[in-house]
Amino acid sequence: MLKRLAILGSTGSIGTQTLDVVSQHPDRFCVVALSAGENIHLLIKQARLFKPAVVSIANAKHYNELKQSLADLDIEVLAGPDAATQIAVMPEADTVVAAMVGFAGLKPTSSAVLAGKEIALANKETLVVAGQMIMENALLTGCRILPVDSEHSAIMQCIEGEEACSVEKLIITASGGPFRTMSAADLKKVTPAEALRHPNWSMGNKITIDSASMMNKGLEVIEARWLFNIPTEKIEVVVHPQSIIHSLVQFIDGSVKAQISLPDMRLPIRYALGYPERLESNMQRVSLSSLRSFTFEEPDTNRFRNLRLARQALEMGGNIPCALNAANEVAVKAFLDGRTDFPGMSDIVEYVLEKIQFNNIATLDVYQETDRLGRQLAHDYLNKKEK
Repeated sequence: MLKRLAILGSTGSIGTQTLDVVSQHPDRFCVVALSAGENIHLLIKQARLFKPAVVSIANAKHYNELKQSLADLDIEVLAGPDAATQIAVMPEADTVVAAMVGFAGLKPTSSAVLAGKEIALANKETLVVAGQMIMENALLTGCRILPVDSEHSAIMQCIEGEEACSVEKLIITASGGPFRTMSAADLKKVTPAEALRHPNWSMGNKITIDSASMMNKGLEVIEARWLFNIPTEKIEVVVHPQSIIHSLVQFIDGSVKAQISLPDMRLPIRYALGYPERLESNMQRVSLSSLRSFTFEEPDTNRFRNLRLARQALEMGGNIPCALNAANEVAVKAFLDGRTDFPGMSDIVEYVLEKIQFNNIATLDVYQETDRLGRQLAHDYLNKKEK
């Protein structure tokens, strides 16, 4: 039987690559729903190509244009901030690909978990913000969460078939981004254009900036803690500039497993969609003899404070990781808009963590209120700085 997919964030980097994988395996998958935020023109192209039963656009001002553009097809059109959530729970979908970026992905992904859907999770913020709630609900509903992040997919592949008690440590690799060797003084001069030029990966703006600031690794540590139910102290980050080893797992007997492939997000996407099978692909293979060497470094958490701040938020627990995420989303936009310099993003996050009130109640309402307050505090900091 065809696996029926609802893709949230279909016009983004992960969404478009998911559709590429689907097009390579028409005998395995069909698309029943597509959801996008603003990119109506690409959404229309996708809808005409894959002919889903439903499409949605978050920005309701695009509803009429979207409806008219697809009038000749039997496709239901939804619009508005809750449209993605409607798609996430539709009974026609077997698997929800959660590829939305940021906090906006929490509510639809949480709803899909409550509906017992299989989740191919690319929206790491869902577990960063609400890991306890999401994993508790997944246990209750039987929802299976399959990671799409390359690092977490690598870990999953390494621990497949192993006893949980045999895992000693997870080792998440980081490319180090474009400024790995740059001095603290020079980091102050970094421009958004420079930060958006990742040396190894092609990603959306938000994730690319997070990678450059090492926040992406911090968020991945939090995600790994919940996804694999492992204590924070058993999660290590190492810088691996070649981005060929995507993560490693160390076991209690001293052995280490690594997942190795060229940097291509279609591999973890394909693994999540096809699990427990591996699906054939024509992607380029690794030639070990041509790689010559792998290098590893300790991350510098003085120049790249975001990694340290993310660990701090995870150790504090409760709603604090949610506040971290809210502050970071504001900080990234402020950097892209020229309102703060590159190190200033960490200043914003640190300020919010100092000011936010701790709350240990794991509910969607608490996370939504924390997100609102975290953003407000971040904007307050920026406004005071600009006066």
